Amino acid sequence: MRQKKIVVALGGNSIKSGDGTARAQQKKLEMTAIQLVKLIEEGHQVVITHGNGPQVGNIYLQQVQAESPQNPAMPLDTCGAMSQGMIGYWLANAIDLRLKEHGIAKQVAPIITRVEVDPMDIAFLNPSKPIGPFYSAEEAKALMEETGETYVEDAGRGWRKVVPSPQPVAILEHPIIDTMLEHDHIVIAAGGGGVPVYYNRGRYVGIEAVIDKDFASLKLAEAIDADVLMMLTEVDHAYIHFGTDKEAPLTTISSKALHHYMKEDHFAPGSMLPKVQAAIDFADSRDEREAIITSLEHASEALDGVVGTRVIAESVHGYAGAY
Repeated sequence: MRQKKIVVALGGNSIKSGDGTARAQQKKLEMTAIQLVKLIEEGHQVVITHGNGPQVGNIYLQQVQAESPQNPAMPLDTCGAMSQGMIGYWLANAIDLRLKEHGIAKQVAPIITRVEVDPMDIAFLNPSKPIGPFYSAEEAKALMEETGETYVEDAGRGWRKVVPSPQPVAILEHPIIDTMLEHDHIVIAAGGGGVPVYYNRGRYVGIEAVIDKDFASLKLAEAIDADVLMMLTEVDHAYIHFGTDKEAPLTTISSKALHHYMKEDHFAPGSMLPKVQAAIDFADSRDEREAIITSLEHASEALDGVVGTRVIAESVHGYAGAY
């Protein structure tokens, strides 16, 4: 197999466990690293991105609950950077352990990654991403009046603050990431979608928002001219009619055919939908690029085409359908 440049986007199940302690999450990542090292052992250049939902949520909650005049809470963008450093550190240790077991002499580098967004993105007019603690309706109303922030009821569990989820415009550290790949290093980047920043009067400024991990991974894959965008989740394939008696896995499919299924609302928002959209956009960005959606356990087999949903441009080899 030709050696490829691959962006691997880890789903939350690759980190989280029933026990939220640091050690439990580290042990989970040690298991995750077993699968990742299979790709590295095959000689591919690998950049790893990851989610951070539970972790950044916990950090933000700790900041809010411990806030005092002497210890003011850190803003959300800074909490995101904290979570990137924490998970990157854990994952680098886990991969380093597995590399040594396989006798692979490579270095692992976690990079705190800033992702530029457009402050005029329409998402800033419609905050939608819940973060932080739950409040009663009365508490939420008082906070909205005091701060001007937006709070919504979250699945009957109480009221939570919501923040925007803008589209990524650029990965600021992508030249550094590409240089490290050229020197055959393994890079961990764009954790949790990256730290959202915007450019203002000669400097980059953090902004309170959450960038979707899959869209940030797409932008990074395009920026470093990757061959493959691999999005790992809890299922082996993307499915149509998921959860019904008509459920069917998608194997190799053209971007056009997948777009048709997307328009028919086969994919859940906040779950499979962003992966499908990112897969379509990446496959269409250049001929010979492909996107893969599969489970962590089948990452290596999916790269060989044995399992998983493989998305290619319709123009590739005249391919126009799904099978």
